[in-house]
Amino acid sequence: MTEQLDRRSILAGLALAAGAPRGVSAQEAWPNRPVRVIVPFPPGSTPDTVARAVLPHLSEAFGQPFVADNRPGAGGNLGTELVAKARDGHTLGVSINGPLVTAPALYPRLPYDPARDLSYISLLARGAQLLVVHPSVPVEDFAGFVAHARANAGAIAYGSVGAGSAGHLAMEEIKARLGLDLVHVPYKGFPEATLDLVAGRLQAMVIIAAGIIPHVAEGKARALAATADHRLARLPAVPTLEEAGMPDATSYAWMGMVAPSATPPAVVTRLGTEAQAALAAPRARGVLEGAGFEVVGSDSAGFTAFASEERARWGGLIRRLGITAEG
Repeated sequence: MTEQLDRRSILAGLALAAGAPRGVSAQEAWPNRPVRVIVPFPPGSTPDTVARAVLPHLSEAFGQPFVADNRPGAGGNLGTELVAKARDGHTLGVSINGPLVTAPALYPRLPYDPARDLSYISLLARGAQLLVVHPSVPVEDFAGFVAHARANAGAIAYGSVGAGSAGHLAMEEIKARLGLDLVHVPYKGFPEATLDLVAGRLQAMVIIAAGIIPHVAEGKARALAATADHRLARLPAVPTLEEAGMPDATSYAWMGMVAPSATPPAVVTRLGTEAQAALAAPRARGVLEGAGFEVVGSDSAGFTAFASEERARWGGLIRRLGITAEG
């Protein structure tokens, strides 16, 4: 009888081990080796900046290196898929709106399900966006832009950092609600889109404020409205979209930390706590606020709920307007 019980105990233990991520057991402390943090965009991108601001604290708090691993491609879907499918127990990710909430509506054959295959650790930071135009566009405010667009239907090109990006969808919402006919030109990233805007090859764009404000300050772009729920401290004269006459249009580009869904809940909770501690410290907060980001730092439950709300809002817009991955 004792032998049978021992055998059952061994088999039960093996079953539990098989169901856990490789490299993590119920008995051992996590992490027990360096942690890879996949950033699905190039070095210097906004999620990369945010990730590298919090990783030093995580390394100190957990006693193991947390190392950024840039894996750009497919609008961030490639690297985010690597996180979703990781089974080594020591892989996390820092990703953005597109791969985490809008990709399922844009890509019918998306090889991962961000709602099912990922655990949401913490919403780290967000960035207000600005509707900007090239100085050659003869408008000074949002109302002028709407009038100009209506008078030049189909002749104004606006750029974005990719189909389904926060800027793309914010402009599509403006188009749909105000009946504008603008031509979308998607780019692979922020630098290329910004270069064409300041060169005059694009007439307009909704883009994260942190990156475009220097060009506005130099007179290479003109800011007409902010998508935030408040005016930006660095551009106090620029109204919000609501102040400019378009209510319920608040939107942000945001960055958050995620893990494979098989990650133990206790690990997700501890990571969320330490991410919040990192963002509360002067080191990370100074870096992010200096770059123009608004520090958030949520717990797992808050981030999960937020992502669900964003998925419903923007996924609904994509389906309603028939927006595709090709733009």
